[in-house]
Amino acid sequence: MLKANKVAFTEHPYEYLEHGGAQHSAEVLGFDPFTVVKTLVMQDQDAKPLLVLMHGNRKVSTKNLARQIGAKSVEPCKPEEASRHSGYLVGGTSPFGTRKVMPVYIEESILALPKIAINGGRRGYLVGIAPQVCVDLLGAKSVHCALAD
Repeated sequence: MLKANKVAFTEHPYEYLEHGGAQHSAEVLGFDPFTVVKTLVMQDQDAKPLLVLMHGNRKVSTKNLARQIGAKSVEPCKPEEASRHSGYLVGGTSPFGTRKVMPVYIEESILALPKIAINGGRRGYLVGIAPQVCVDLLGAKSVHCALAD
C-alpha cells in the first residue's frame, strides 16, 4: 500500500520476539519506544472492529477512547479475532492493507513526531514513515487516550 501510494519509507527488520512488543523492537533497533507505534485491533460494544495507533510505551485508556468516538465501550479483540479482521498475525499487524476496512484512531501526540516506526505487515518488520501518512492514507482520526505504562 505504501509503495502503491508512492510513500517514502525506511525499512527496519529485526529479530521478532514472541510477546516482545514495541518495547522489544525499539530496544533492538535503538529507537525511542515513544516513536515506535503499535497497531491495536479493538472492538466496540457491538463487536465492530477498529484500529488504534498508540505509542509503544503507552497503554490505551479504553474509557477515554470510547467516550471520544461515541461508543459505550471499547475493548481489545481476542488474538484470533484481531487476525481475522486485519489479515495479519498478532505481533505483525499493520494498519496498512488490512483485510477489512476499519476506522483508525491515532493518539494525537504521535502526529507531533517527525517520524514514526510502525509495523510493515509482518512480525519483525517495521517501516519508518511520517505520522501524517496515517491520516492521509487511512483517514486516521486524532484521539487523546494514552496512559503511561
